[in-house]
Amino acid sequence: MISEAQFQKELELIISNAIREDVGDGDHSSLACIPKDAQGSAKLLVKDNGIIAGVAFAKMIFDFVDKNLKVETFIDDGSIVKYGDVVFHVHGSSQSILKAERLVLNAMQRMSAIATKTRVFVDLLEGTNTKVLDTRKTTPGIRAIEKWAVKIGGGENHRFALYDMVMLKDNHIDFAGGITKAIAKTKTYLKENSKDLKIIVEARNLDEVNEILQSEGVYRILLDNFDFETTRKAVQLIGNKCLTESSGNINEKTIRQYAECGVNYISSGALTHSVYNMDLSLKAI
Repeated sequence: MISEAQFQKELELIISNAIREDVGDGDHSSLACIPKDAQGSAKLLVKDNGIIAGVAFAKMIFDFVDKNLKVETFIDDGSIVKYGDVVFHVHGSSQSILKAERLVLNAMQRMSAIATKTRVFVDLLEGTNTKVLDTRKTTPGIRAIEKWAVKIGGGENHRFALYDMVMLKDNHIDFAGGITKAIAKTKTYLKENSKDLKIIVEARNLDEVNEILQSEGVYRILLDNFDFETTRKAVQLIGNKCLTESSGNINEKTIRQYAECGVNYISSGALTHSVYNMDLSLKAI
């Protein structure tokens, strides 16, 4: 996984690029009608039900826009919220608050939706030993905050990107000439380049599971689009040789059944690519 310093850098890049995109050479609406020295306050109002996420990120945005802005927090990331709740107040320059408003709302609405969906999946697995993972099916440019939201919702992060873990999927295997060759070439590559990366290999059937098990050094086997019965057989076959992950056909109706097959992880792209933003607003007070 990426380091804390790398993750922090990603967050800073998201903020700087979003402000560049939204503000350009100035927020002329505010500059035109609000005095430069005007001071004000605003509240983050919840107009939905779910899990709030992005409070800490909002503080980063306000600090980036104006270090003199002060945030008074009432509800922390990961908390259950309902319609009418006030998450925080922000105090300071009225122009600065308005400059940050849209980015704060866009980010928090998206993050809260992801955290809420993740919490639903996590709760469905209560009592099992299976953990929920996200994927790389994220919105280009804002992966860091979407994966952060998954963590806030109680899930775990899969690899962050292509560079922090090896994942040999069907196309890699086919292009490499088969599973055994793909794994062997990968181990040689990692050794020659002094890379210490975990290796995940996708299996499409039980024969491929058996072939993967013939090679050492595989961290996790991804059971892609297996049905419940075949998943149970694969888990028994793999035993303690490496970790297991189910993916494909994962939704609220099937996730518990896959967990009960005994897999260590269940990954779902739906956590980040199929959510509806939580309704939030920033209102002057």
